[in-house]
Amino acid sequence: MARSKEFEESVVLDKAMRLFWEQGYEKTSMADLVNQMGIHRRSLYDTFVDKHTLFLKAVELYDHKTSTALAARVKRSKTATEALQSIVAFLICGEEKPASGCLIVNSTVELAARDADMNNRSIEMFSNAEQLCKDIIRWGQQEGEFTSEYDAGELAEYMHNVWVGLRVMARTSLGKEKLLRIAYLSMQLIVK
Repeated sequence: MARSKEFEESVVLDKAMRLFWEQGYEKTSMADLVNQMGIHRRSLYDTFVDKHTLFLKAVELYDHKTSTALAARVKRSKTATEALQSIVAFLICGEEKPASGCLIVNSTVELAARDADMNNRSIEMFSNAEQLCKDIIRWGQQEGEFTSEYDAGELAEYMHNVWVGLRVMARTSLGKEKLLRIAYLSMQLIVK
């Protein structure tokens, strides 16, 4: 008879996500994961197969949580400008671990060049973020808030690049004021 799980999979996956977010993939050992997740090594392997598979599931969880939070911010916004400002504020100040940066950006920098799975997921997640930005920019162009001098897709690529740069810089001890200045100037390039 098979043993039933003595843990909630989503809870232990969230714990693994937080550890990978804090330490990165390479620095996180199986012993670290077992300790952080509060489960036996055998249970970790039975449920998540291996460290790499667990890591990819943790990145997907992070992406889901972040995408959900960003979509909610956009939905609450009355204008496209407010939506972009809200996203920037979240990226710089709003996450619970801003000094850890962004798990997706961190993992892309750490692994994408030598890990095809992470590379493919990064491209997909970045594409989704660009699409969100493109939708907001189109909204702003239709309402006359943003310049129509450039294609919404090109502006979204530019803004997403700014977002990624801000996420990298957020890992440093730079003050949030500098990051907000950079974000503000970048937005001025698309505002009419």
